Amino acid sequence: MVTAPGPVQARPARQPYTPARLRVRALSVGLTAAALLAATSLLMARTQDQVRIIGAVAAPQAATASDLYVALSDLDAQVARLVLINNAAELSSSQLDALSTYRERSVQIDGDLALALTTAATDQDRATIVGIMNGLALYRQWAWQALAVEWQLPPQPPGELPPAALGYYAQATNVLHFEVLPAVKQLRDASQARLDRAYADQRTTERWGIGLLVLLGGGLLAQLAGLQLWLFRRFRRWLNPALLSATMVAAGLVVSAGVVFALEGARLSAAHRDGFAPYLALSQAQAISYDAAADASRYLLSGNEAYQRDFADKSECLVNGGPCGTGGDAVDSGLAALAPAQGQELLDRWLGYEQAHEQVVGLADAGQTAQAIDALTGIRRGEAAFDFYYFDTAISELATAREQAFDLAMRDAEGLLTGWSVIPVAAMAIVIGLLLLGVWPRLAEYR
Repeated sequence: MVTAPGPVQARPARQPYTPARLRVRALSVGLTAAALLAATSLLMARTQDQVRIIGAVAAPQAATASDLYVALSDLDAQVARLVLINNAAELSSSQLDALSTYRERSVQIDGDLALALTTAATDQDRATIVGIMNGLALYRQWAWQALAVEWQLPPQPPGELPPAALGYYAQATNVLHFEVLPAVKQLRDASQARLDRAYADQRTTERWGIGLLVLLGGGLLAQLAGLQLWLFRRFRRWLNPALLSATMVAAGLVVSAGVVFALEGARLSAAHRDGFAPYLALSQAQAISYDAAADASRYLLSGNEAYQRDFADKSECLVNGGPCGTGGDAVDSGLAALAPAQGQELLDRWLGYEQAHEQVVGLADAGQTAQAIDALTGIRRGEAAFDFYYFDTAISELATAREQAFDLAMRDAEGLLTGWSVIPVAAMAIVIGLLLLGVWPRLAEYR
């Protein structure tokens, strides 16, 4: 007896809407990849532009304004020194030293003003710079009239000054302290505010970059993993090499871009914290020290106790921080805090000059004017000018080192972004290509 064969079980037919779902899933992955590409490219380009603004625009503007303030403060100190020396033959070496420093500072000031004018960010800044130039021209006119009155006379003992010379010098120092330096301070503060805004913008871009990477990158990786799982369930294929590779490339882009955003922000913050901010603070302290030194000369010229009080206030703010005398700046901390490693040595050098200053004031108050002027303006070891030079050399070296550290850190920050104008494009092109390679054979099964 022949037994009839049993019914043959047919293989379940694939659902007719599977190709449409596959296309929708693939399109969704492609659109998410495109969005990730657009966001990463845009934010990387914005970060590169912000690094350029910080390193090549905002920071140099702030540095130029700070350097101008320092140079003008020292210029006035040298003029006070020259007026105080008069044309005394016994102080000719000090006179030559003051004239040489005056010329160097003049060249520095003219260069800073020219640079500031060409890089001014706003019309208001340009107007401020033009006002500084006009005020400086008037200051120089008054100062050289004071010196001309002295030099037209026969050699006189130091401190015995013609009233006209004192009058011209008073006009000069009033122009500098009530017109020029306040305008330079305004320019300096405006440039530092722009630098702070540039850093704030960069931090905002960093947060947006990391946030969008988490959102879009996480979404892309989830969709790729979901597509792989869906293909496994529908087609019983354990692994799709193309989609796996696309997932790895996308993950590599997301992780590396996130690291770049985070590292860039950290490097820029460190550059400002460890380099530029200390440079600005040291430059500010240096300008205050020049003005304090000039107060000593002004006190010997006029005998006005206000100048001695101003010197004491400036010295106090250099030592402990706080307000720095009439019309002066205010600093957050003293010299010892400005440079962690060398701060105490810097403070000791200033205190050494302060002691020399007190000796000068003591001689002047005792009526020994000539000896006081000689001790103040002399450049021999143990005299006030030498002690001030000893301090000034140290603070200048520290400020220069901090500025160089900032420049180096900015070059590192720029180097970190190298290639990121094309990396996202290349990565997303690979992801989309691998996506097509992974789903095309499955779609071809339905033809």
